Amino acid sequence: MADFDKLMAECSAAKDAIIGWRRHLHAHPELSFEEHETVAYIRSVLEGFGCAALSMSNPVPTALVADLVGGAGAGPIIALRADIDALPLHEETDVPFKSQRANVMHACGHDTHTAMLLGAAKVLCAHAAEISGTVRFVFQHAEELPPGGAVELVKLGVMEGVKYILGMHMAPNLPAGCVSVKSGPFTSMTDSFTIWVRGRGGHASTPQLLVDPVPIAAEVVTALQTIVARKVDPKVAPVVSIPTMTTGPNESHNVIPDEVKLMGTVRSQDVGVRKAVHDSIEAVVKGITAAHGAEYKMEYLYGYDMVVNDPAVTDVVRKVARRALGSAESVIEMPHAVYGGEDFSGYLTAAPGCFLWCGCGDMSCLTGPVEGLHTCRFKVNEDALTCGSRVHTAFVYHYLMSGASS
Repeated sequence: MADFDKLMAECSAAKDAIIGWRRHLHAHPELSFEEHETVAYIRSVLEGFGCAALSMSNPVPTALVADLVGGAGAGPIIALRADIDALPLHEETDVPFKSQRANVMHACGHDTHTAMLLGAAKVLCAHAAEISGTVRFVFQHAEELPPGGAVELVKLGVMEGVKYILGMHMAPNLPAGCVSVKSGPFTSMTDSFTIWVRGRGGHASTPQLLVDPVPIAAEVVTALQTIVARKVDPKVAPVVSIPTMTTGPNESHNVIPDEVKLMGTVRSQDVGVRKAVHDSIEAVVKGITAAHGAEYKMEYLYGYDMVVNDPAVTDVVRKVARRALGSAESVIEMPHAVYGGEDFSGYLTAAPGCFLWCGCGDMSCLTGPVEGLHTCRFKVNEDALTCGSRVHTAFVYHYLMSGASS
């Protein structure tokens, strides 16, 4: 049986390497479905471990899967997943390794997810002879852009034979050194829509001769909020947000446009509510535009399903995380599912697993208020990186190195 404490010590000892990998990735981000350089870098790091038991493949050019086949006998396949893509944001931090690509930034922590998984791979490769079974490291593309990379990799067979899977995500609102877990529903279903309200534009001095789409679109925005407030049971109420309203490139003080575009998102945690909200949005838009003599077009995209953590696997994660992080207080119970989305849900259609939050915040890494995910000022306390590697490694230890393969 492998020495658990030794594995954890090796994860801690790899801190400088993990930080170095993360900083390189942070400085060289790539958008969804464009992660060619990122995959090449990950491959080069894995090859540098010099592990004969590690084999690599590219199910698609922008993703990498590495199998570590243990030398201690037969056993299950345990998968560990990290997403690798970045966001279309211009970075506004002051870190010396800030993004070198204009309008592309690792503002959701995928650089850290990747580095933490590389840290676990480094430690586990050194102990391949003590593993009974296979560790599958999944470096996944395109988490940020539906339909996402997870479903694509599942269709290509990446989850074939996998018994359990673990994934994690940085959480700037939690201190470094802790994780947060929850059995059952963990994230929400995330859908998006675009609505075009089309009227008849012209000079702003003669609105009576026109069909002004701006107040019509504004009425649509206001009315859509009644879906949440008045048409859905509060116990399963969704979130409907419309962050974008545009009138096209010809902005003017005295020209009424022909068209207004609205872009929004729906977050729900009930399948029936998900469909009802879709139908209600269209009914509201259709009624308002017809009442004003305008027209509309709507596109609605069903995005990621809910991440639903398997209770038994989550119990294992609680147990190994407490041991890996040194205390029961290091594992925080998440009170309810969040309204964020995650395509990790795609893997859970193929095998049971667990997704967790990994705390990455505290004032030692920040110079002001805590900046959230998907912001151009997002920062990470790099002390969190070895925590993620320890939890990944401890998960594998439980199933493949301690004799507890069930």
